[in-house]
Amino acid sequence: MKIISINTNGIRAAARKGFFDWMKKEQPDVVCIQETKAQEWQLDDPVFHPKGYHVYFHDAEKKGYSGVAIYARKQPDRVTIGLGEGWEDIDAEGRFIRVEYGDLRIASLYMHSGSSSEERQQKKFDFMERFKAKLLEWRNDGNEHIICGDWNIAHKQIDLKNWRSNQKNSGFLPEERAWMDWLFDEAGWVDVFRTLNQEEHQYTWWSNRGQAWLNNTGWRIDYHIATPGIAARAVREAIYKDERFSDHAPLTIEYDYTL
Repeated sequence: MKIISINTNGIRAAARKGFFDWMKKEQPDVVCIQETKAQEWQLDDPVFHPKGYHVYFHDAEKKGYSGVAIYARKQPDRVTIGLGEGWEDIDAEGRFIRVEYGDLRIASLYMHSGSSSEERQQKKFDFMERFKAKLLEWRNDGNEHIICGDWNIAHKQIDLKNWRSNQKNSGFLPEERAWMDWLFDEAGWVDVFRTLNQEEHQYTWWSNRGQAWLNNTGWRIDYHIATPGIAARAVREAIYKDERFSDHAPLTIEYDYTL
């Protein structure tokens, strides 16, 4: 089972840059997309509906903002759009979508970025605190879960190039990193990429400022975060950087699992 996660920073822009041509070559089973920045009615071009895939969108109410999607080769048993009751503020921004196959759940999540303002950072903190209960519920519900997406947090110093100068910046704040510690150490979820690759300089996002891409001055903020059973079946990882479809790179993980 091959699963790709990518923040496209605009699915239409990524399409123009060849993302769907690359996807066709990769033949993934599931693709989790974040930041579609489009409404579903704007995506009627066949390029957004490749042959052999079922596609599901969760759009933000605000046009050109946020939005997540899942492309799945096998039709899911169930599709969940949004987090549901009590999460209306989050669902209005189109941040969560999930497909289910038996006891396996695969989700596309777009965590808030707090970099634009203190207000947005507080919204991010609020979401993180509220999301804890969901994560504990899912961790203990007897199913296997893979939550793919842009979590907008680099966990450890190894996960970004300039960690010293970013300790007071959103995405590497002590509170955010402590939350990731809780997620992996106490809540029992697994950072799947790091089970396969412990090397330095493994980044998935690069600022458009300066020469970040050329100098590989990046951050690892895109993840497959999974329950232990399915995480243990991960066999291969790849961050694809030969082409640029976005300011994020696609993160692919293959699992010894048949849908």
